[in-house]
Amino acid sequence: MMARAQDTAQVLVPEAPGDGSPEPSTARGRWHALLGRRRRWLVPVLVALLLAQMAAAMVTTAVRQTPTIDEPVYVATATDYLREHRLRYNPEHPPLGKLLIAAGVAVADPHYDSSYQGTQGEVGRHLLYESGNDPWRLMLWARLPVIALTLLFGLVVFAFARELVGAAGGLAALALYAFSPDVLAHGSLATLDMPAAGFVLTSAWLVRRARDRPRWCLPLAGAALGAAVATKMSALPAVPVVMLLAVVSVWGARRGAERRRKVLLGLAGAAAVALVAVAVVWATYLAVEPRLRFTPAEPVPAVHGLRGRVTELLPLPEAYRAGMRVQFGLEDYPWQGFLFGHLYTGSRWYYLPAALLVKTPLGLLALGAAGAVAAVTVRRLRPAAPYLLLPPAVLLAAAMTGSRDFGTRYALFVPVFLAVAAPCVLALRWRRSGVLTGLLVLFVAVSSLRTFPYYLPYANEAFGGPANTHRLLHDSNVDWGQDLGRLADRLRQRYPGERVWLVYKGSGVPSYYGIHASDPRTVPPGRVHGLLVVSDSAAAKARGRLAELIESSRPVDQVGHSITLYRR
Repeated sequence: MMARAQDTAQVLVPEAPGDGSPEPSTARGRWHALLGRRRRWLVPVLVALLLAQMAAAMVTTAVRQTPTIDEPVYVATATDYLREHRLRYNPEHPPLGKLLIAAGVAVADPHYDSSYQGTQGEVGRHLLYESGNDPWRLMLWARLPVIALTLLFGLVVFAFARELVGAAGGLAALALYAFSPDVLAHGSLATLDMPAAGFVLTSAWLVRRARDRPRWCLPLAGAALGAAVATKMSALPAVPVVMLLAVVSVWGARRGAERRRKVLLGLAGAAAVALVAVAVVWATYLAVEPRLRFTPAEPVPAVHGLRGRVTELLPLPEAYRAGMRVQFGLEDYPWQGFLFGHLYTGSRWYYLPAALLVKTPLGLLALGAAGAVAAVTVRRLRPAAPYLLLPPAVLLAAAMTGSRDFGTRYALFVPVFLAVAAPCVLALRWRRSGVLTGLLVLFVAVSSLRTFPYYLPYANEAFGGPANTHRLLHDSNVDWGQDLGRLADRLRQRYPGERVWLVYKGSGVPSYYGIHASDPRTVPPGRVHGLLVVSDSAAAKARGRLAELIESSRPVDQVGHSITLYRR
């Protein structure tokens, strides 16, 4: 063994000229250089592998899911943008996210009847099921741009965390992001929640980088912020937050300047962020309709009082302000919520925190909490704490005041920011912090892989996993209409020729997938025999005849953890 060790040393350590003995400093330097070279290519390879598995998971999920409730509206609006260049459908959401979806729709090139009259939901179903298009192909192409953007946001997660705690922290953050079930679920859909959350994260990252390069990073931060606001109006509370952070960044960048000068420069930086953001919003509307003509297909409610006055004062296009009025009208509607088995009318302020506890992996919750503490307590991380914690805290507080307790998608920015904050735990002086972080990241990965490909109904192990989610939550937390195709396959394979009664909550058309069923609520309960198939969101809200039918039936099967089959 000693001879082998000496041979190895002779290979690794070149002889110094002269006396023939190796020079320790030279050997150590070359060894570190070799490790450095390997590390330089190892990190990009690991990043690529994490993003590749994420892409595979999202594409596989996208291929197998039927349209969720909101997707046909967005796809039809995107198609209308492409073909008619008009601001007509879905004013409650700005155009940018749907312009992104339109990139995929353009490749699919669907048949579109621009003269069809109906609500935005009816136009979406007409496009998918009544215009001679293949809904599987059209939905996949519509989803692919969102998948691509979600992967790009993964690079932002990696870069943000790497700047805080190094390459190992960046890889840990990217792994947490890449295996987050909520991110995978909504990143694989042609919806707006993931793009909006990613743009907010990007704006926070860029405004933090403005501490070093304010001249370049502040306008870019404003562009990312404008992209978020031009995707979903729920991102509006981030505007004053990012403007405040711009002031903080400029103050930090001009340490030696006079206090008054720093204040003026900070205010100028905040104004630049706001101006660029507003310009991006205007640009998105102009990209759809250069004349900004707005002809809504459905009535826009009037909004009075303070909300109405504030809406009118905003320096944004009329179509955007009309969309805000639609959103205010939706907020005034008495929606039903479902939390921990309890059905209620109205909203609960604690709904989103409770739902996030259910649907966020336990490892991400633990690491995210510890990382947030580290960001506040570790001196070298403390300057980054406002950028990591303030945007999600303000957005979550604003979302908690909403009246629609429909799902964690309204707070999708929370797991995204938690993924970046989590590796900050590596900066704490714990002997085993690195090992513990690695084990918790692995726990998140295993939890995510176990739920594949049913990411929408995910619940963590403390709440019984995805099979138990429908007993705790409803709507987009578990059943958003995504499993109609899987239901059709199950009925063909296991229950051929049986009488089927269906209560389906979604935008899909069952008959298109070969499901020929009747509504059990239209006949007396005594006539309902055979298979009773009920979407779990409908079961959660069941009252009257449907509740009686479910109680008097025997559950025999489930599809995708979102649809239950009963035997009668």
